[in-house]
Amino acid sequence: MPDSLTVGPTADPRRVKAQDGRLLTVPDGWALLPPGDAGLTRRVKAAGPSWTVVEKVGRKLFSRGVWAPEAHIVHARAALEDERATPAYAKKLAQGRERRAKEQAEYEVDFANAVLRFLAFSPAWLPHAKRLAVMVAGHATPVGSGTVARTERIPIERRAEAAVIAWMRHQTTGYDDMRIQRVKGARREVRRELAEVSRAILDLHRRDAPHAPPACPLCSALLRPPPTRPSDS
Repeated sequence: MPDSLTVGPTADPRRVKAQDGRLLTVPDGWALLPPGDAGLTRRVKAAGPSWTVVEKVGRKLFSRGVWAPEAHIVHARAALEDERATPAYAKKLAQGRERRAKEQAEYEVDFANAVLRFLAFSPAWLPHAKRLAVMVAGHATPVGSGTVARTERIPIERRAEAAVIAWMRHQTTGYDDMRIQRVKGARREVRRELAEVSRAILDLHRRDAPHAPPACPLCSALLRPPPTRPSDS
């Protein structure tokens, strides 16, 4: 019986590439379980050997499904459908949705407070800080947004700082309309330069010294409805 492996796809739908470079033929009697149902995938993998197909696109990995004995897939799917038809399962789903909604609401508040701490605006500009914190949190914290706020690899304080700088890059600079050379490091350098500008703008609001709001890109951005922006962090 074949071992459980992580493999890559090839042009031949029933041929895969092992991590050591070998080309393998999918065994007879196996079928491809498409991605998308984590519960079913777990059961199929637990039932016996399987080949998980993963494709790297850029720096990201994408699941292309799992090859496994067709009998295992059929049996696991039938058992799971029976389980999902029970009242107990429906109750479990509802409880899970409630728990996730509560956790999300709590995280949005925690993240907005982390943004406020990073901003550290003077009392004169505190209303601006509160509005900015709400706007940044609203953009950065939704599940699936793909922003830095959704990662747990760095502390929330650093997530908040990065999210503010990313928001300002899109809302207070011409970044989205810039034509940046397709040269390695060019976009990173532009972002670095714009981040310095954004930090200088933020520093203006950490002092009580007044300035003309119409001439301030941050003050102007806070007055207009936030447009839909690409996920960026």
